[in-house]
Amino acid sequence: MLLGTWNLENLMLPRSGDGAPKTDAQYEAKVNDLASVITALDPTLLGVQEVKQQEALDDLVKALGGEWHTELSEHADGRGIRVGFLSRRELRVSHDVTAFAARLDPVQTLDGQKPEDKEKETSRGFLAVELEGDDGPLQVAVAHLKSKLLSYPNKRFQPRDEAERARFGAYALYRRSAEAATLRVLANELLAGDGRERDVAVLGDMNDVVYAATTQILVGIPGSTLEKNDERAFVQSDKGDAERLWDVAPLIPESRRFSRVSFKRAELIDHILVSHRLVHRITQAGTGLPDEQGDALELPSVGENPADRVGTPGSDHAPVWIRIG
Repeated sequence: MLLGTWNLENLMLPRSGDGAPKTDAQYEAKVNDLASVITALDPTLLGVQEVKQQEALDDLVKALGGEWHTELSEHADGRGIRVGFLSRRELRVSHDVTAFAARLDPVQTLDGQKPEDKEKETSRGFLAVELEGDDGPLQVAVAHLKSKLLSYPNKRFQPRDEAERARFGAYALYRRSAEAATLRVLANELLAGDGRERDVAVLGDMNDVVYAATTQILVGIPGSTLEKNDERAFVQSDKGDAERLWDVAPLIPESRRFSRVSFKRAELIDHILVSHRLVHRITQAGTGLPDEQGDALELPSVGENPADRVGTPGSDHAPVWIRIG
């Protein structure tokens, strides 16, 4: 089976808000382009981000053809985008999380916020489903953490000064850190105390690179990794195997180990993390399409103003995927 994640970049009905295509023709081109990639990817289960309406997801399914099962989180962000799943197999929703994990205090996201106005919820809901895998039940959570893109009051993308930039950079990090901790608590529930006995995957747009502090929160207990220089540690079992998650990034060919290009810098910000029982059955990992792994991965470079890409087909992210034997 092939398990993947893809940020679809504003899959919205035309003229339905910030980021939406401005014409029917732009919308149809986007849906058809997304469908062509998903058809070539041929996933068993695909976690998706930045879907606004169920109707838009239905249009994508129609363009794909065949039988698909879909689920969307009920919790969207201020623009209305949310996470979900496309699946060839039936899905059962187990969690749709938005409240910060227990004992996490609300976080500041704007200047001058009073305690009662601070954020107590994730930017978007985290959705978890169960489906039948090739070797028993498979638990999968999809997430879209707070963006690294900084925005300022009155819909500005430029700060008034460097002090404002620094403050809002900290606010964004506060929120993404709280979201990462909340997602890790959800992963703990899916692991149910022993990832050596359960197939669990946590995937999505984590909006930072592999060794960022927020991404490392998701990994859990330090120790075994998939890095080539750590093969001995990976093979040797330890007590952390029960609760640890493995980021599959080191299994992706180095030349394709990125999922987005920001300011001409290639970054892997979309991740798949898996439990101990599942990691040993991965036979291949990649970005883009499986039959193009020897080719260069081409993505548009995005800047600080997301409005620059409104109306463009496809997505500014590449799918990230694993094949499980």
